[in-house]
Amino acid sequence: MSIRLTIISQIENIAAEQSKKIAPLDDSLLLSQSGLDSLCFAILVARLEDILGTDPFTASDEVYFPTTLGEFVELYEHCPA
Repeated sequence: MSIRLTIISQIENIAAEQSKKIAPLDDSLLLSQSGLDSLCFAILVARLEDILGTDPFTASDEVYFPTTLGEFVELYEHCPA
């Protein structure tokens, strides 16, 4: 499964588990308007680290916080494993 599909699948799973209604998942979706709260994003990052073996938020000295789903996916796609 690609990184993009893994991220989208995990977002959908977490939303269902947390009883959150999420917006349609496309690259231009603002994360702040996704329907997920900060706990959901913390769960997402932890799960992605387990699945993908990397956490781009700690893998670099440069801190970058994506604002859209597309930027979030790109961050993981370009993160060294």
